[in-house]
Amino acid sequence: MMNWLSEWWRGGTAAVEPASARDALRLGQLHGASFAHGWGEGEFESMIGERNTLVHRLRLGRRTIGFAVSRIGADEAEILSIAVDEAYRGRGLSRTLLMTHLGHLAGRGVRTIFLEVEENNQPARRLYDGCGFVVVGRRERYYKQPNGEQLNALLMRRDLS
Repeated sequence: MMNWLSEWWRGGTAAVEPASARDALRLGQLHGASFAHGWGEGEFESMIGERNTLVHRLRLGRRTIGFAVSRIGADEAEILSIAVDEAYRGRGLSRTLLMTHLGHLAGRGVRTIFLEVEENNQPARRLYDGCGFVVVGRRERYYKQPNGEQLNALLMRRDLS
């Protein structure tokens, strides 16, 4: 009884599950809070409805606190975006989200995953390094910031087989 109560008090246990159209507004809110150029509810509704796009939500108790989005082409996929609510970062939840998402991609026949990450984004780089991604390229001035600054992106890859 105490274990259940303490889990409830902290917000419940984490669950990674397929996102639905009902999640689009919340996913847009999370994306907007996490990135300089946020996607809105409409973009998430479209992606959730696409057959070649896989969208998972990360739920803690009844609250959606994160998401992962990938687009699949043949036996490859690209992670388009992944985010966890700032209030819940640093707890290992992003690793749970990413590894579960990768497992679902593998289940769809994906053998190779790519992503781009801002070169200076150390928390994301630690996550991807720790989950087996390796740097395979670099894109100069790929990300444009609201202040006009242009930041480099690293292209990362992970093989699932």
